[in-house]
Amino acid sequence: MISLQPRKGQDAAQGLQIRNFTAGYPKRAVISSLNVPKLPRGQITVLLGPNGSGKSTLLRSLAGLNRAQGEMILDGHDLMKMPFAKRAEQVVYLPQSLPAGVHLHVLESIIVAQRASGGFAHQAQTTSQVMELLKLLGIEHLALRYLDQLSGGQKQLVGLAQSLIRQPSLLLLDEPLSALDLNYQFHVMDLVRRETRKRNIITVVVVHDINIALRHGDNVLMLKDGQLIADGKPEEVITAESLAKVYGVRGRIERCSQGTPQILIDGLVATPTI
Repeated sequence: MISLQPRKGQDAAQGLQIRNFTAGYPKRAVISSLNVPKLPRGQITVLLGPNGSGKSTLLRSLAGLNRAQGEMILDGHDLMKMPFAKRAEQVVYLPQSLPAGVHLHVLESIIVAQRASGGFAHQAQTTSQVMELLKLLGIEHLALRYLDQLSGGQKQLVGLAQSLIRQPSLLLLDEPLSALDLNYQFHVMDLVRRETRKRNIITVVVVHDINIALRHGDNVLMLKDGQLIADGKPEEVITAESLAKVYGVRGRIERCSQGTPQILIDGLVATPTI
């Protein structure tokens, strides 16, 4: 297994490490005794795996929303031993969709998110910060629209703004691109990568498009049946062998004319005849 290594000059105590982590539901564990090498600050880690492999369960459990046991060490401190409210000051989780029926302006909803995390800046300063963030996301024109009037993709972008305004140490994004078109998929991942580096935070994101992991990820965790199959740099983890083992497909990784690696699927792995 390939191990993640912190960047040179990085404080050895900085980062997130998951040890002996078991998570799931009262009568069924989805993830059992998971150990993840340290995820460095300032980098994006992409969670890959087929449906039902435990990706969303892992994110929800790290955020304290699912039952879990084990250690979750952030910068030397075990978040599992913290009260939920204290953990929420450092860990922000963005689900696949925002709650329905919320009748707030976009601007109001982001200000509420900022105040919920302890950001009690002056109203004018807060509004200015929110508008700057909306502009970065390309949705400043939605500031005075109501959340329940937005499309699914627009809501995802607002949810990302709500998450970033809270200044997390650990940002957990569960399929943030699922309702976005190609333009916004690239735009959002490029923005998340820049903000992750600028803020020196740890970002863990679930995606289904493996090419996004190859292009935008710094690290990859590949899961199957709640177990960690491989971890490391995208081009080291995403191989023909791992694609066959985890996804059951015959694939290959080739470089386009600009040198960017991309995955091509040729078919399914043959199954033995019974």
